[in-house]
Amino acid sequence: MNNNQSLPWDHPRFRSWIAVGRACQLMQQVLARGLADLDLKPPHLDILVNLYRFDGLTQQELARKLLVGRSNMSMLLPQMEKRGLILRAGDSRDKRVLRLSLTPKGRELTRQAMTIQTGVIERTLSHTPIERCRELADIMESVTSVLLAEIREDERQD
Repeated sequence: MNNNQSLPWDHPRFRSWIAVGRACQLMQQVLARGLADLDLKPPHLDILVNLYRFDGLTQQELARKLLVGRSNMSMLLPQMEKRGLILRAGDSRDKRVLRLSLTPKGRELTRQAMTIQTGVIERTLSHTPIERCRELADIMESVTSVLLAEIREDERQD
């Protein structure tokens, strides 16, 4: 860093960046504590909720929705399948493709976990007016778009 460069904490947007990062880490910790009795971690919940909403996703589609690599999926899915929470079945049109679905046990566990997650969200944001929650969501969606564009550009250059 040369003498003409400002330090990160001198940047006017640094406080926002740090606040978002800290909030994300703390949300994950609080959610993890809430899910512990169900023997779930937040990454498991992310998978379950997406399969609850979008039955029949492929492993690649799920990884894309969760913004993780397929290798992460390769580690978590067998554990969840072994627990009887998900099924992997061949696609009727393309035998090379596996489709993911929740089992009845997985569906019930997902409902329980979503109740816990909703409680965390409500406790965390109940004192924030809905309009400010919408503003925050808009800002974070904008930040996400910028970051995704940067990642995609980097991947195209590799």
